[in-house]
Amino acid sequence: MFILVFCKGSANTTERDTLIVGYTAAPPFILEQGADLSGINILLWDRVAKDLDLPYKLVRMQFPKMLDSLEAGAIDLSINPLTITSERSKKMEFTHSFYASNATIAIAEKSSLEKLVQFLKGFFNLNFLRGLLLLLTIILLFGFVGWLFERKANPEHFRSGWKGIWDGLWWSAVTLTTVGYGDKSPRTGFGKIAALVLMFTGLLFISGLTAGIASSLTVNQLNSNPDSFNEFKERKVGSVKKTGSMAFLRAQFFKDITGFQSVGEGLLALKKNRIEAFVYDEPILSHRIQTDSSLSALAILPIKFDVQFYAFGLAKDKVALEQQISQRILEIMETAEWRIVLNEYGLTEI
Repeated sequence: MFILVFCKGSANTTERDTLIVGYTAAPPFILEQGADLSGINILLWDRVAKDLDLPYKLVRMQFPKMLDSLEAGAIDLSINPLTITSERSKKMEFTHSFYASNATIAIAEKSSLEKLVQFLKGFFNLNFLRGLLLLLTIILLFGFVGWLFERKANPEHFRSGWKGIWDGLWWSAVTLTTVGYGDKSPRTGFGKIAALVLMFTGLLFISGLTAGIASSLTVNQLNSNPDSFNEFKERKVGSVKKTGSMAFLRAQFFKDITGFQSVGEGLLALKKNRIEAFVYDEPILSHRIQTDSSLSALAILPIKFDVQFYAFGLAKDKVALEQQISQRILEIMETAEWRIVLNEYGLTEI
């Protein structure tokens, strides 16, 4: 009886000492190539586990389920780059942060045809059409007035009949736009006064019309390629469920947020235009878009916000283990080898 109980107790102790470590793919921190794992976090954890002589078993999980399991104590540790937040700290322990990053926004780039259509729309808004109508009215009015004053005293430039009216319209358009070909010019006093009024009217009107067109095109360009964080608050955006990015979007009062199980699922929805933008950690988004040729139509905007500190997460009862791992992480981060690893994966410390 004693031998059986002793052997059973030893087996249970061995089982408890083997850490259950959850992970999910998060390139470049955790990369999956079939059954092989690589990436910054894999290298870091292997080094820590080896130095501290920690036996462990890796378990692949979806990100939301991994967090739930960690909070419930079903797994001992997660080696994903978890963002340290006050809400998570109530439910789990965190090691010392090993990397700092920012959140950013991915969008689907418009095709050449869509960009052309967007550009042309800038010319056919209501304000532009009103300005164009006013321009034609001025040309017609001054063209007729100029012809009326000049038709008798200046028949060489302003002929009689409909041809003369056309001469007036041509002169009015050339004068208004300040082209000044010189092929037609007024000779009478009233004709010259009309020309002066038309010249000054042209300077003011044409500059205002040009500014209006430029403003319209600029607004359309901003709407199609926004570079402001607040531009997206009224749009349909997505992020990964139960992440720091998702919590940040809710805290910033984004109105239409869709949660996804993974980054790949969210980027696929963005590619298919089911959402207008995908918000997540900048290094993970950049690596995924750069290495996946099927996502070449997506782009990262030059927007950085919500600084995030990455760490390993542990179950709440693993305080002593967390302190050991944190100490070893700090020691590894102080080595030149750690900086080399970051450079290999195209990452820089901020």
